[in-house]
Amino acid sequence: MTPDTTLRSRGLELLDQLHGGHAGAAMVAELEDVCPAFADMTIDWAIGSIMDRPGLDLITRELVLIASCVTMGHAMPQLRAHAEAALKIGATKQQVVETILQLTFYAGGPAVRNALVALKDLLATKPE
Repeated sequence: MTPDTTLRSRGLELLDQLHGGHAGAAMVAELEDVCPAFADMTIDWAIGSIMDRPGLDLITRELVLIASCVTMGHAMPQLRAHAEAALKIGATKQQVVETILQLTFYAGGPAVRNALVALKDLLATKPE
């Protein structure tokens, strides 16, 4: 199966914009020896197609992904990557924290607490 070059190009562009080669490069490297096709699918489909759809801006999309990671409760590396991306593209510390706090009654106190602790050092470096 040949990847759609438009999706690949847009996926790589957005991956760099959101993760600056940091989390994205780590994801690709982690999968290189296991299943490089999953990294390709993530870049082409999840990032190049889904993240690039009209209707929501990138900050809103990243806040939704933060909420999803918190709700799952076991996606801490992905939580951190999406929090870093949100802050990088202009979300405020308050927006990230409020997104997480909003989940107290939906994801539960332990999931919210664990997410806030997991992001403690990242959020401490950002002004209000």
